[in-house]
Amino acid sequence: MLQGSILQKLGSAHQSEKTGKRPLNFGVYYKNTLVALCHALEDAILDSDSAPLVITAFQQGKWYLQEADRYGEIADQASQIVIMAAAGTGFAEHPTSQRSNVALVDLDKTDPVAQEWHLIILSPSYTAMVLCQELSEADYGAAGVPQNDLERKFYGFWTFEPSLVLETAELAIAHIYRYDPELQQALASQVEAIATLAQNQEARWNQPSADNLGEIVFRVVDYLQTSQQNLSQPTSYALNAQQGLDNNLVSNELQAYLRVAQLIDQSDVNNPMAAAEVATLAEVVGQLLDLPAWQLHRLRLAGLLHRMAFLQTFESDLISGTVHYDDAPGVPLSCPLVPGTQVLRKMQRLRAIATIITHQTEWWNGSGQPAGLAGDEIPVESRILGLVAEFQHYLARFRAEDSSDSLSRALSECQTQQGDRWDPKIVEALQLLVSGLHQGIDLPISLPKIAAGLWMLDSHSEENLLNLDSYSEAEQNASLKVSQ
Repeated sequence: MLQGSILQKLGSAHQSEKTGKRPLNFGVYYKNTLVALCHALEDAILDSDSAPLVITAFQQGKWYLQEADRYGEIADQASQIVIMAAAGTGFAEHPTSQRSNVALVDLDKTDPVAQEWHLIILSPSYTAMVLCQELSEADYGAAGVPQNDLERKFYGFWTFEPSLVLETAELAIAHIYRYDPELQQALASQVEAIATLAQNQEARWNQPSADNLGEIVFRVVDYLQTSQQNLSQPTSYALNAQQGLDNNLVSNELQAYLRVAQLIDQSDVNNPMAAAEVATLAEVVGQLLDLPAWQLHRLRLAGLLHRMAFLQTFESDLISGTVHYDDAPGVPLSCPLVPGTQVLRKMQRLRAIATIITHQTEWWNGSGQPAGLAGDEIPVESRILGLVAEFQHYLARFRAEDSSDSLSRALSECQTQQGDRWDPKIVEALQLLVSGLHQGIDLPISLPKIAAGLWMLDSHSEENLLNLDSYSEAEQNASLKVSQ
């Protein structure tokens, strides 16, 4: 990372254990991925009433000019837009640049920020950020700098996490001081006002839901998939180059979901490690039941995303069973749609994962939701996930109470519903795991490396796990629009 760049400053602030800040997880992104990602995050502003502060870095003025008309539309919704770039012909003359709520910062060509690609969106109801810098010629190695512009690579990360977006906005504003102290002061006041509003527990950035983040993630995945489809058109790309571009797009579709799951955990001050703990525990229980490796991968990913099922709308906890298919309005769905998992179904390669998560609330005796499945009708991963998630919930609660034996107490709570709610043989596997933990077995829990999660996807991730007549293709592919 370039010394003095915003990416470097943020990364350094998260390296020292003394700061108490979580280390950042960086990845490499192709330009075509960043274009689709930024367009999705920007266009979400147009469909909201968030009136955010938007800070961008375009490297060169010519790249801004390619987006200037779009930014004119965004300026209609944003409270303030700041555009940083090394100036070029027409940079300041474009009509968007003349607007009262658009400020230009003409970067020196030697400024490390002139090598960065930023999009920072900050408001009490919507936060998002892309923070990257282009690889150097040395970083590209023997292959050299790509000839095709869309194959250029950038190093960094993106997130919805409010605290990180706020921290980065403050770094960017501090950098602006050397160019325009008056603008820096005005922006600092805006950020302070936003941070004050966000401290209200009712602020939407404290309440991840299907209404706000669900729609945005749906848009992100849609834009990435459209970009991926465009790659399938006849082009001059070499086969290996096209495969790299394709994988990068798919990886970021998965990242969108993992980042929302991470944000759900972070918003729960009483149980901020739920996803990581459930994923680890579920995988071990699966190993005790001799599940094959591909099924363990599927189970781990479902564990990381399992709280998406509880990403509800503000209006209701579960969509009524009277909802109908878009393509068959006379045919009601066989069971209620779960808003959070309907977002997952947008990505075809998560079809099996969405099914596992949807049916984690089924009961062994058939009295559960959403489909009333019983016994072995319930996918085995759903049975494992449901039990482990409940066990972890009790475990977190008893740990908060400073219980002397939270493991045994959590297990006991689950055992009371063995045979009714839980599959007896899975409860026995969990009991074996708890016994091992009591004997000192180490089970390390670590946060997932979000930018490197593509390995968890394979052909089994898109299987149809339920061979039930009531589950038509329309329901498997129901969109977020249907669920709402």
